Parts: sequence; structure tokens; C-alpha cells
Amino acid sequence: KGDIFSFVEQFEGLDFMGALKLLADRAGVPLNFQNKEQKTERERLYAVMEAAYIFYQSQLAGEPLEYLKKRGVKEETVREFRLGWAPDGWRNLRDALAKKGFSDTDMEKAGLTKKSDKGYYDRFRGRVMFPIMDSSGRVIAFSGRLLHEKEGEGKYINTPDSPLYDKSAVLYGIDKAKGEIRKKNYSILVEGQMDLIMSHQAGIKNTVAASGTALADDTVSREHVTNNLGLVRRLSPNVLIAFDSDKAGRNAALRAARIALNLGMDVKIADIEGGKDPADLVLSDPENWKNTLRHAKPVIEFVLDGIMKEKNDARKLPAIIREKILPFVAEIQGAMERSHWIKMIHDKTGLSEEAVRDDLKSILEKKIVETTRTTRETQSNSKTSYARIDLVVRKLLGLLWQAEKTGSMDTKKYFDNMQRIAGPDYRELVTAIEPYKDELILEAEITFGTGRNAELEIAELLINFEEDFIKKKLAIAMADLAAAERAKDVTASNAAAKLCQELSKKLAEVGKKK
Repeated sequence: KGDIFSFVEQFEGLDFMGALKLLADRAGVPLNFQNKEQKTERERLYAVMEAAYIFYQSQLAGEPLEYLKKRGVKEETVREFRLGWAPDGWRNLRDALAKKGFSDTDMEKAGLTKKSDKGYYDRFRGRVMFPIMDSSGRVIAFSGRLLHEKEGEGKYINTPDSPLYDKSAVLYGIDKAKGEIRKKNYSILVEGQMDLIMSHQAGIKNTVAASGTALADDTVSREHVTNNLGLVRRLSPNVLIAFDSDKAGRNAALRAARIALNLGMDVKIADIEGGKDPADLVLSDPENWKNTLRHAKPVIEFVLDGIMKEKNDARKLPAIIREKILPFVAEIQGAMERSHWIKMIHDKTGLSEEAVRDDLKSILEKKIVETTRTTRETQSNSKTSYARIDLVVRKLLGLLWQAEKTGSMDTKKYFDNMQRIAGPDYRELVTAIEPYKDELILEAEITFGTGRNAELEIAELLINFEEDFIKKKLAIAMADLAAAERAKDVTASNAAAKLCQELSKKLAEVGKKK
């Protein structure tokens, strides 16, 4: 259930305004806001980030621009990726934005400034600036690279998490790469911004970068934000990882591969030789970069070949395979696919398939226990354990708040129904969504219109709301039942089974209301 707005929000990992912008751009319809003085906080933060990008771009000249040229970045690429420069000095950006009417509070919330005893000062100083965009192309964060290294300062710093920016919900360049990822049916994941920029410049435009972000190990977060690899997974299940060739880069690539395998993706790793990173490889020879990508290997084969090259002691080989290979095989979701890799391990190492299967079985059993425990904790503690709860609550509250605003209906009985259904979770749900009240009212007005009877929509949403809460409780009860059966706890097993039956009956009764 849903509409075009909610579909785009969930598929692209956007909020309502982002989905509205993307759809308007697709349709060629300009968006004009009549009550500009009544902008929501998020709208103000998007505006301040856009103004910051324009300021940084206007400062890019001289040595910083020459640095980019030396790294092989062309002028058209600088414009395409909206690169800029944060000049030295403590208040350049802050003073420029203040003159345009932006408040210190909004600048700080957006992650552009910091506050001290002497007032607000710029977070980014003396750095080449890389704007990070969401899927619709709005600037939500920045990553800044020092032009000249300074003691005690990292080469790169990034915008901290903010109301606009969740580092686990975005990948650098996703706004430019998503079309090519869909078209080519695979993505290329690199580490740094320069790696991505040079790859795009070489014509490999299905490239995204992890720099300035955190790879999440699930498709959606507890807050039902679409996580970064979850978004890429929706575009294509195939990913090729091309991180730096040093030890840190290899370890990061293998961690990313484990996460991607766990999400059901097909994962390959490119072997970049000679200590280079992708940006250097593209600069020296774009064709060599393309050949490196062409010869990428499935991650398990990549790791296995690396182990066999090391000429390990035959007595230690089983332990090495158990530690470094089998955890990857355990992430593979299909039994036939696992059999393929078990046979490859046998063919390349001489270890018996039966022994490999036995060790793999113990790893899988341990993983099932850990997964069940994690699922149980998540379902117990998360206010948004089911994907649709956020969507239903948002639409329900938007319609009810809109009705309160217009005085078109008595909303008390509906709020009381929500509280009855959600029980102790009700206040937490409402509190989490309340900061977006103005946006939800706007969404309700756009989606459902004004001056109409919304009671039918609200009644249907309440049914869905109740259905989802019962499903949440049923999932927890089923996890308890599975755990009790494994522990051979008959009493707990019978209690959990009885609760599952009761909840299933309630779910059927709610379903009849539709």
C-alpha cells in the first residue's frame, strides 16, 4: 500500500520533500513555496547547505584549484561534482551566511559551524570541499580535505550526523551513479572521493564511494532509514569493491564484502596491484583501471587465492581456511551456492569436502543463534521494528494533525485508538515523529488534498496500524518459540506457541476489517 511519494521515499531513501523534488524534476515542474517565512527546520537546513556549497565553490581558485588539476581533475568535473574551497580563517563561511540571513543555530545544526565561548566559528578551514548529496541531489553534508597537513588535524574531516545527514544512509556520488547502476546492473564501491571522481571522469559512472559514510549491516535502520548498501541493493544486487591495495584498504574491502554478502548481494573484489589507489590508477592509465575492474574475482575466490599464494604450512591451512574463508561462505544464502564454494576450497587446498562442510555447519549454527538473539533484541527495543509502522504512523499523524489544524473533524477518538493499539510504545512513536509535524501536515495536504473528508483514509490506516503491531508481537513470539525449542524448554515452548496462536487469531480478525 502507499502512493508514488511513499514509494520514491522508500526506494530512494529520501524524506517526503526529497521525493517531491525528485518527482518534480522528473516531470519538469518547478517547486515554489509560498510561505517562505514559515519554512520547517529541515527546509532551512537544506537552504543553508546549498548556500554553503555556493560559498565554497566561489572560493575555489589559485592553489586549491591547481591541486585538483595536478590530481587530474578536469574543469568540467569540478563543476559536475560541485567542488569548492573552505578558506583559512575562523569565520569566513559563518559571516558570509549570516549576511544572507541564516541563523547561527541553523548553521550549527547543519554541521557547518561550531560554538565556543567566543562565539561560532567555521568547522571547515583550509580544505578542499566535497559536497555529499542525497539521492535527489540535495547537499546534506561535506567532506573536507586538508591542502597542507597540520599537526593534530586529520587529512579528511566530515560533517557530523545532523537532522539531514546520517552517515550510514548515504554513499558519496549515489545521486550521479544510480542511473548507471540500474542500467549496468552492478555498482562499483571505492573508498575515497577522489577515487570516485576519477572513475566517473574515466567513464565508469556506476561508481559510488564509502568515504565520509559508514557501511551499515542491514538494509534499513531501526528508524526505517534506508541504509547505504540497502539502497544500492535495490538498484542492483551485484557489487564490485575496489578499495586501496594497502593492508587497511584490504581489510576494509573484506568487511564491506561480508556486509554485502549478508544482504544477499553478489560480491566481487578488484585486485589493485602496486600500492596504488583507484584515483592514481585512473590518472596513470584509465584503461588499466578498466582492466582491473574486468578481472575482479568473487570475494571468496579472491581471499582463497591470496591464502594459497602465501605458501602456508599445510598443517596450519585448515585453521586458516576456517578463520578466513568459511565466515564468507556462511554469509552465502543458498545451499547450492555454498556447495560450489566448498568444492572450490577442496580443489584448491586438497581439504576434504566433508571436513569443510562440518566446520561450516558449526559456524552456521553459531550464526543462527546470534542472529536470533539480535533479532529478538531489535524487535523488543526498536520503536520501528516493521518497515510499514513508520509509514503508517507518519500518514496517520499527518492526517490527524491536518484535521486539527483545519478543524474539519474531532480527532480525539482516533488518537485514543492509536494509544490503545500501541500501548506503551505509543508515546515513543509520537515523540519520535513530532519534530516533523509541519512536514507531515504538508505531506497530507499534497497527498490527500484539503477540504475533504479524511475519515475513510484514517480508518484504513488504523487497521494497518493495528495489523502491523500484531505482526511485530507475533515475530517476537515466534523468535521466543524457536529459542525455547532449541533449548528444549517445554514450558517456555508451550507458552510461546500459545501466544503465537492467540496473536495469529487476532491478526486474522483484524484482516477481516479490510
